[in-house]
Amino acid sequence: MGKSASHGFRVIGLISGTSLDGIDVAAADLHAEDGTIVLTPLGELDVPYPEPLREALLAALPPNPCTAGELTRLDTGVGQAFADAAVRGAADLAGGSADLVASLGQTVFHWVEDGAVRGTLQLGQPAWIAERTGLPVCADLRARDVAAGGHGAPLASTLDQLWLRGLAEEAGHPVAALNLGGIANITVVAAGAPAIAFDTGPANALLDLAAHRVTGRHSDVDGRLALGGSVRRDLLDRLLADPYFAAAPPKSTGKEHFNAPYLDAALAGLTPSAPGDLLATLTELTAVTVAGQCRRHGVATVVASGGGVRNPALMAALARNLSGSVLKTSDDFGLPGAGKEAYLTALLGWLTWCGVPGTVPSATGARGPRLLGALVPGAGPLILPAPLGGTVTRLRVAEKTG
Repeated sequence: MGKSASHGFRVIGLISGTSLDGIDVAAADLHAEDGTIVLTPLGELDVPYPEPLREALLAALPPNPCTAGELTRLDTGVGQAFADAAVRGAADLAGGSADLVASLGQTVFHWVEDGAVRGTLQLGQPAWIAERTGLPVCADLRARDVAAGGHGAPLASTLDQLWLRGLAEEAGHPVAALNLGGIANITVVAAGAPAIAFDTGPANALLDLAAHRVTGRHSDVDGRLALGGSVRRDLLDRLLADPYFAAAPPKSTGKEHFNAPYLDAALAGLTPSAPGDLLATLTELTAVTVAGQCRRHGVATVVASGGGVRNPALMAALARNLSGSVLKTSDDFGLPGAGKEAYLTALLGWLTWCGVPGTVPSATGARGPRLLGALVPGAGPLILPAPLGGTVTRLRVAEKTG
């Protein structure tokens, strides 16, 4: 367990996003070379939640009530599902062995009040992961940033700032990393300036909700409904009037805000929308709010990742609204977009293991850099390497060899 940070160290990264589709798993080999983190993606996979667990999680989300007993059962169920996913990740992606599991868990509540985050709750008790795998686990990665005055999000800014700094310097203009999960977030990286990162608003959260209402399916598969519909300007204008979109960063949001009652309030009093028009309008909402923030920060290159990249309607709307900017995906730069957040989680775990702060204060709003998370021992005692401290400033994605 005491491997040096300058030698290969295998981490399994686990996360379930706000869409609650299941667990994203990635395995990465990480080491440091002369101030640069070298991340070699070993593979990624998606492990769906058992349907009863997914339904129970959805039923527990705001504005629904949730008892302490139900929360305990969910914390255990998610922890056990993450433990199963970690075992699969080690066996299928990491050649049967890993050194650390990093878990961002399942966010069920992000407590935002008067523009400040007061607390955040991720389920998935890490003891189940440690017990099942025998590996140490780095978990509860958001709470320390919140305790330091930050939003605990978007933690993707940590990876994006290290990874895209060189691209921003070469391009001579700001570059944005865009993640299209349940919520859309961007990290703006500019040469010689601190990174800025924040949630722009909903991505799949409202789209999936609307699709489920009109089709009974979890999502608008391949964006077919949206592609066949037309944008309802009256509904779009009402949605865009939400004060969240005009608020200055740092800011973060979630399904506590962009949920069924929110959509119902927006639809109230309007003539009913055809299913395709509703999906087209919600797709346009994401594209317009993302593009507006990119323009505000002078972004000319956007590197997209997350589940929304697989939605042709959303990508087409983004391309149209980002006219004049280059729209790429993280795959174009060697980092698999489907597993980017799981690779981020692996990176955050490695940083904590090596004694490197995992926050970007200019992005999350924290008072300063902080070591993130809590370490749970595996089968043996924790033996950490000598801390690297703040000596790593860039990240390079390397190709897997052999």
